[in-house]
Amino acid sequence: MPLAYTGYDWAVMGLYVALLALAAWWSSRRNPDRAEDYFLAGHHAPAWLVAISALSTMQSAATFLGAPDNSYRGDWSYLTSNFAAIIAAVFVARLLIPRYYALGVTTVYELLEVRFDRTARRAAAGMYLVGRILASGARLYLAAIAVSMIIFLDVEPQHILIASAVLVVFGIVFTLFGGLNAVIWSDLVQVVLYVGGALIVFWLLWNRIPAPAAEIWEGLRHAPGGVDKLRLFDWSLDWSKPFTVWAILTGLVLLNIGNAGLDQDTSQRFLACEDAKAGNRALYLSMWMTIPVVALFMAIGSLLHIFYERPELMGASASAMQGFSGEKITIFMSFILSEIPPGVRGLITVGVIAAAAINSGLISMSAVLVSDFYRPWRERHGAQVAEHHYVNAGRGAMLLLAIALFAMSILCFYWQRYTDMPLLEFVLGVMAFAYSGLLGVYATVLFTKRGSTASVIAALAVGFIAILLQQHYVVDHLGLPPAMKGLAFPWQLCIGAGVAFLTCLSGKAKGPGLPPALS
Repeated sequence: MPLAYTGYDWAVMGLYVALLALAAWWSSRRNPDRAEDYFLAGHHAPAWLVAISALSTMQSAATFLGAPDNSYRGDWSYLTSNFAAIIAAVFVARLLIPRYYALGVTTVYELLEVRFDRTARRAAAGMYLVGRILASGARLYLAAIAVSMIIFLDVEPQHILIASAVLVVFGIVFTLFGGLNAVIWSDLVQVVLYVGGALIVFWLLWNRIPAPAAEIWEGLRHAPGGVDKLRLFDWSLDWSKPFTVWAILTGLVLLNIGNAGLDQDTSQRFLACEDAKAGNRALYLSMWMTIPVVALFMAIGSLLHIFYERPELMGASASAMQGFSGEKITIFMSFILSEIPPGVRGLITVGVIAAAAINSGLISMSAVLVSDFYRPWRERHGAQVAEHHYVNAGRGAMLLLAIALFAMSILCFYWQRYTDMPLLEFVLGVMAFAYSGLLGVYATVLFTKRGSTASVIAALAVGFIAILLQQHYVVDHLGLPPAMKGLAFPWQLCIGAGVAFLTCLSGKAKGPGLPPALS
């Protein structure tokens, strides 16, 4: 039975708001007057802080709620997907970040203007905006479901709307005035809080299980049915599984290249450092830091398996909630709703909010709107305005984008119900819409001298459509072969990126390619 929110929980929530407000105020004491200061923290962000901020950006409510569910129902193969991120980091550090710093870019899509023209740059920036609204909206939706369950004890549509709105306000308030610098420092607070919350849950679970550590280990290695729930490597050739070794070495490497090097949401952090070397240090550090964080949430899932499914180790049987007011819930949510004591439940709510924080998406999309669209338009029309004008334009854009994310979170409510996909797969799969086309275009730029503005636009569109045609609702409504629904998202991304690459190659370059210093 779910436990009601108490005064202790609300006190923890109040403390969280106060801490974030303090971090945002401290980091924005000097009101940024230049767009570079607002969107890139003046290139003065230390590498260690950028790494933590990137970790906060890459982790989400899907990891917070989905990773425990993944290890509870399966094994630890998801953890090994982080090695794809390390492989991708080498690629991004060697081929992309040095080029971005050499050009002095605000957004990563400026590279396409150097190779092609401004139209190609705007096309890529537009595709990023579409993909980021999809992905950040999905994260917002997942967190809103969790917050509604914890605080309101139901999942009534009006309460999900309220939860989404509250999360959006959190994102706006702590981003609007201080820009990226405020985001980075608030990310530090949020990482400490949601990792701290996970550690407390792990400790509570560990103390609720009477079996010694050796028996827990053996119980996980030899689960009922001969299953090894501690398996790290899945060598199967099942195309429907997203975390096999083969999917990790292909589609998940591509996914992480897109995330770290082509997605302004994450790349913006690494551009906030003093130079390319510091940006690369932050990139590598963030990838290695992710592994123990994900492992912590996977460990919680494994202990939840013991707690709910192994009465011989518990000495009694516990019953997990399979649903909540008609809504399917993850095993972690079941434990939070029914087992977490007052006060700690407030901290877990804070963890969910921190993991879902949309401030990073808002500042990155705002930078793209201003730097790739609005500013070039103003300059092209000969309008001379003060630099602070673009800072205010970024703030205005942020408010409009927050409304778009709120609307997307509502759409995701129906989207995820139709597909019935696990949380991790749903959010990661949504990211493939933008990444497929961007990966094809940037592969053409980096490794060939072919491509044109027209082929860039076509590649971005084809990549998006290739992913769209593999979605359950599209396959069903268009009467396409049901097998198209069976591919896991890494393989969908491989197909989309491959088709986009071939499409971009079809264009003949009119110029010499990238300047020698950038080749």
